[in-house]
Amino acid sequence: MTLLTALPAALHELPAALSALPQAPAPSQIPSPGEHTWYLGIFPVRAYALAILAGIVIAVWMTARRWKARGGNPDDVLEIAFWAVPFGIVGGRIYHVLSSPERYFGENFSGGGDPVTALYVWEGGLGIWGAVALGAVGAWIGCRRQGVRLSSFADAVAPGLLVAQAVGRLGNWFNQELYGRPTELPWGLHIDAEYLVPNPATGVAYPEGTLFHPTFLYELLWNLLMAGVLLFLDRRFRLGHGRVFWAYVLLYTLGRVWIEMLRIDDAEQVLGLRLNVWTSILLGLAALVVSIVLARKFPTREESVRLRPEDDEPPAGPRVEPEPDPGVEGTGEAEAEPEEGKTAAQEESDADASVRT
Repeated sequence: MTLLTALPAALHELPAALSALPQAPAPSQIPSPGEHTWYLGIFPVRAYALAILAGIVIAVWMTARRWKARGGNPDDVLEIAFWAVPFGIVGGRIYHVLSSPERYFGENFSGGGDPVTALYVWEGGLGIWGAVALGAVGAWIGCRRQGVRLSSFADAVAPGLLVAQAVGRLGNWFNQELYGRPTELPWGLHIDAEYLVPNPATGVAYPEGTLFHPTFLYELLWNLLMAGVLLFLDRRFRLGHGRVFWAYVLLYTLGRVWIEMLRIDDAEQVLGLRLNVWTSILLGLAALVVSIVLARKFPTREESVRLRPEDDEPPAGPRVEPEPDPGVEGTGEAEAEPEEGKTAAQEESDADASVRT
């Protein structure tokens, strides 16, 4: 009974006892990694490159599983990736350089920049739309070589692209680049002094200790969420003929517009907006129109991922002679053998028979 009577009093005093315990300070910012490059002997290992490679590996793995589920050969994915990945990297770099030319060619292409650094991919800077555009060219080459539909492959790869982009954004975090404008939110991103960019309004670098919107994290979360949406839509409605891919373009651009509006890094401006904002708006509208057209024209998924179904391909085995005509069998009439098919011995025997006759 003593325990039962003491228990209510103990519970009554528990909140006061817990409040007296030392409390760990709540996180008020997101720290940035102190290093972005490590060395194995003389060989540099860069976080940005690791993030890109990890994203590619995950995208290929996801695509292979989805490709198999659609009736394709998983080995096709590696063959197509052999063409698509290098094309995508080159296209992504070209788009980045053209959309942020000051560093490489100077303001208004005055020649005051350093064009050689345009080749330094490991320092960051891959534009997604250049990567998708030129990567699609490489994928088309690979699909033609494998005899499969580009639209079917695009549908299979779309969710994996979003996951790859999400993982790739970790490279921006390690490089302390492409962050948003200042914020006082609890998840503000800390940037080291050497990576602080000038305030676009004043041209003076932001003071040390300023926190910024973690746009890398916003896009990472948005991409993962939209990848889940694509997987759900594809499974629920059995989308085909490129509809999953165009849904990817539409959903990604919806998030990219508002995320891009937060960023304060140097970028080409068109009519008061960043070039990437205009690109996202135009591509999003185009994706919406194409999605509507495809939904009306192709309400169901294609039956085969191959350019020509296997049933229509000529057999690879030996040629089979046609069966004899049933109407000829049993009539007692024998087909005459062609004269040119006789051997010398047969001709000699025929001659002897003629003489005896």
